[in-house]
Amino acid sequence: MKKLLFQFDTDTYPSVFDTVVAYDGGADHVIGHGGLTAENVGALVDGTIFTRAPKDKKYTAIFIGGSNMMAGQQLLTAIQRHFFPGFQVSVMLDSNGCNTTAASAVAKVASSCTLAGKKAVVLAGTGPVGQRAAAMLAQEGAQVSLTARKMTRAVQACQDIKARFGVDLTPVEAFNNEDRAQAIKHANIVVATGAAGVELLTAEQWQHNSHLEVIADANATPPIGIGGTDVMDKGIERNGKIIWGALGFGSLKLALHRACIAKLFHDNKQIFDAEAIFALAKTMA
Repeated sequence: MKKLLFQFDTDTYPSVFDTVVAYDGGADHVIGHGGLTAENVGALVDGTIFTRAPKDKKYTAIFIGGSNMMAGQQLLTAIQRHFFPGFQVSVMLDSNGCNTTAASAVAKVASSCTLAGKKAVVLAGTGPVGQRAAAMLAQEGAQVSLTARKMTRAVQACQDIKARFGVDLTPVEAFNNEDRAQAIKHANIVVATGAAGVELLTAEQWQHNSHLEVIADANATPPIGIGGTDVMDKGIERNGKIIWGALGFGSLKLALHRACIAKLFHDNKQIFDAEAIFALAKTMA
């Protein structure tokens, strides 16, 4: 029985990256569909759940991708609404790498220091990876602040995270590097999740911070998010802080993504969203 992974993407064209990792994760065939929404996905879901006998449904699975995490979350909800006892398949949500990237970064941070009770700041945290990283840190007991260039965006992101995960975060407006340096003044942990090629802190703005213990930067495109670090930093010490660069925890991200794909085919009842993916990441870190 062939392992079929249906790639449901909210963007016009399904992600090539996600397709490659799906094959590396063990799918025999990956069938991509783009431009999907909660309104038009129904017939495709029906096709996945009505075509194979109960014992063979584990060989069909769905992966939700795309650049818009909220749209992906809505798609996941819509897909699950079509399931009923005996007629469902396993599903994974990883819009824009939100869950696998965030889970890998936070798992590596957690392997470097205790999270409970620590002060953590997620810089430029309103995007998919930033929101998921903030939620995971908070669920592990950290006191989390999330920065954005505009307070309205920071507030909205914190409200969305509260609605989804039930955790409280502190929104912080940080328009420039100086504002972000002030935001991390008393932080123990910094996770940078800004746009590609945007430096969020200079080296001088963090190197002499006596409170800082661990930094993780998800940006691999020069200039990277945290000046004075390197994308290849893999838990190395710089200026008394442990540093994880984007490629330093990127190997875990890819391994985690592949492992999740493989587990989709263990049975037909797996739901891999933030919680399940982070739980797996902690065992792999």
